[in-house]
Amino acid sequence: MITIAIANQKGGVGKTTTAINVATALAATGWKVLLADLDPQGNASTGLGVSAAERERSSYDLLIDGASVADCSMATRIPGLDLLPATVDLSGAEVELVSVENRTGRLRAALSEDTVHDICLVDCPPSLGLLTLNALTAADTLLVPLQCEFFALEGLSQLLQTVERVQERFNPDLGILGVVLTMYDRRNRLTEQVSDDVRSCLNELVFEAVIPRNVRLSEAPSHGVPALIYDHSCAGSQAYMKLAREILTRLPEQRKAA
Repeated sequence: MITIAIANQKGGVGKTTTAINVATALAATGWKVLLADLDPQGNASTGLGVSAAERERSSYDLLIDGASVADCSMATRIPGLDLLPATVDLSGAEVELVSVENRTGRLRAALSEDTVHDICLVDCPPSLGLLTLNALTAADTLLVPLQCEFFALEGLSQLLQTVERVQERFNPDLGILGVVLTMYDRRNRLTEQVSDDVRSCLNELVFEAVIPRNVRLSEAPSHGVPALIYDHSCAGSQAYMKLAREILTRLPEQRKAA
């Protein structure tokens, strides 16, 4: 199974929206996808139409109690897409993990036993704490949503420094799949400037697909479905389908689903 962590310590950059819609697009192409919600807010779970009452077991049970992926995951309305949901219990996991053996490798150990899914997308919380470290330690590669705003590059440099530390101490094979520009507004000169700066710094690491500011992307979670299902033809959905196609070209050929 290929594991992709979707991370950025800055909040509100589109991590969860990216996780939900990329997971949906990959499932539509025949992958058996697991979306792991590691954010205590549980927005990825809510965005897939799974209410708090339906989350009998969660990523908390997996990390703290050593439960298996099979025990904690659940099917969604989308064929081929399963969810490892989050509950409010996860908000205390950062503290509880401090005293647990192999505290940064709990997610990796659980995912290594998953023989059902082809790919796992991990929606990380907006911080660089133990939950995100677990995701980076478990991941083969990292996908970074980056909002087109003034402080974007500063936050990105902090994240890349964390990635280097994780590579040195926990996961030497961690790679960077790419950076996707989100909340892109072509009418805003600053957006174009940030985009140019990011592309000049990171070159081919930046995906060609950019995710625009789009009302339909914002509306979809309140209906409990990904934007790709809520409005397949909107600009946001089209952008995520393009991003998913680019992601497929960057994944190792021999590990793609049959």
